[in-house]
Amino acid sequence: MPELPEVETVRRGLQPAMEGATVERLEQRRADLRFPFPEDFAARVEGRSITALHRRAKYLLIGLDDGSVLISHLGMSGSYYVDSDAAGGTPGHFHHDRSKDEKHDHVVFHLDGPGGRARVVYNDPRRFGFMLLSDSNGLEDHPLIRDLGAEPTGNALNAEHLAKHFAGKKAPLKAALLDQRIIAGLGNIYVCEALWQSGLSPRRAAGTLVSASGEPVKRLEELTRAVRTVIAAAIEAGGSSLRDHRQADGTLGYFQHSFNTYDREGEPCRRDGCGGNIRRIVQSGRSTFYCPACQR
Repeated sequence: MPELPEVETVRRGLQPAMEGATVERLEQRRADLRFPFPEDFAARVEGRSITALHRRAKYLLIGLDDGSVLISHLGMSGSYYVDSDAAGGTPGHFHHDRSKDEKHDHVVFHLDGPGGRARVVYNDPRRFGFMLLSDSNGLEDHPLIRDLGAEPTGNALNAEHLAKHFAGKKAPLKAALLDQRIIAGLGNIYVCEALWQSGLSPRRAAGTLVSASGEPVKRLEELTRAVRTVIAAAIEAGGSSLRDHRQADGTLGYFQHSFNTYDREGEPCRRDGCGGNIRRIVQSGRSTFYCPACQR
């Protein structure tokens, strides 16, 4: 499933074509994706201007000039394709290739904007993605948004925040980091990379990083910095779980070439002087990659 940097890459790729544009026509080619489309979806979006594109966790938020917000999630296989004179491409070719089969083009935005006319196509073979509408004034209370934790790109994520949520937890550190109520948008790949960077075992109990008085220990501060650093680097590279990734401007996402643990089972650890090998284990049904020699 796409993770935060991939969704941020999609947002940035769509922004030149969508932000400030008017939706002249919306083609809705089926009644539902994971969920049914909102009632009168096309009619409610057509004629509206797109005021801004934002992201919250793994949700793409498309603001409209009537105060409504289109909440879009890519699911397992969803992608957007930009077709215009100025730019073209699929912003977000992920670890598993995105579909280019037109029979899976389920929604088409026909836009007229500052950069000219464009089509933005949503393609989703498995149809696990969705599009919903919300009022911007009530967005923070929306069931999908209200319980989300701190953004790993913002100042809200700090060691004190994690200490508050980790205190007394016997759950493995990896499970605690994947809890979207604690950190929003952090997924499997980035947890593996951040734990390697901070030298912490994914099996370690989360509560061991909090002192008896509830304060973060030094290693929790190191983990917090690692999470922020890994996410920032992945966004800067245009996404990390991407393969042959091309954004709308034609540039590539290369962070996948700097994975230290993810998908490197059996390969030597890249930490200087370690000498261990990367191991894969399964935690809560997900693959975890780590070095048992240096991650404690």
